[in-house]
Amino acid sequence: MISTQEYSALPDAASLKRLSKALAVLDAINSQDVEYRYYTYNAAWGEGEEVLEMSDGEGDQMLILFRPEGCVINGYLDGYDQPDKTQVTRGLSEYFDDFIFGEPVNSIGTTFCLWYTAAHGWQTGLVENEDDGSEELLFMLDGNPETYAEWADEYYGEETDRSPIDVAAVAKIYQGETLTKAIVLGIVDELENWAQLEEDLQAIGYSYDFS
Repeated sequence: MISTQEYSALPDAASLKRLSKALAVLDAINSQDVEYRYYTYNAAWGEGEEVLEMSDGEGDQMLILFRPEGCVINGYLDGYDQPDKTQVTRGLSEYFDDFIFGEPVNSIGTTFCLWYTAAHGWQTGLVENEDDGSEELLFMLDGNPETYAEWADEYYGEETDRSPIDVAAVAKIYQGETLTKAIVLGIVDELENWAQLEEDLQAIGYSYDFS
């Protein structure tokens, strides 16, 4: 499992950005109601900055900022003690200071933090408590399409008669393939609002062709 204790399985920044967009695309397909999505992506967060947000609606949140210099992950798990932020961010690249110490991260809180630069790869600060809950939020970043399919079948498919998600369709989105109607219908049996999905894809910055 990926955690602040063992993060060697995390992909590099470019691969993680592609995966983050894929997760947001998949959730946009699975739930056209933003309220019920876990993953959303803003390709226009700021100048040269893009952000993935994970929220379970019950207090747990994860934000990943992507910049040309790399990326940084801020995780907050409700119910966990917040460590000394100056310690968990010890050695943090100055490129990420405004994000980690500004809003909305400052108000959300920080129970763990990791960051990536091309020069140093993945790093984390001083982890005072190994039980920081990072496994609970980072598990989806393993790059395995089956991980998402299994989770989404339970989360979106529980108590419904929808078909299981086609792992091959998930894999195509993970690989960044242009989204087609055929791929979408490998994720869900039907889609009510294609125009809404197009709007979501534009916000994510993901290519599609529904002709």
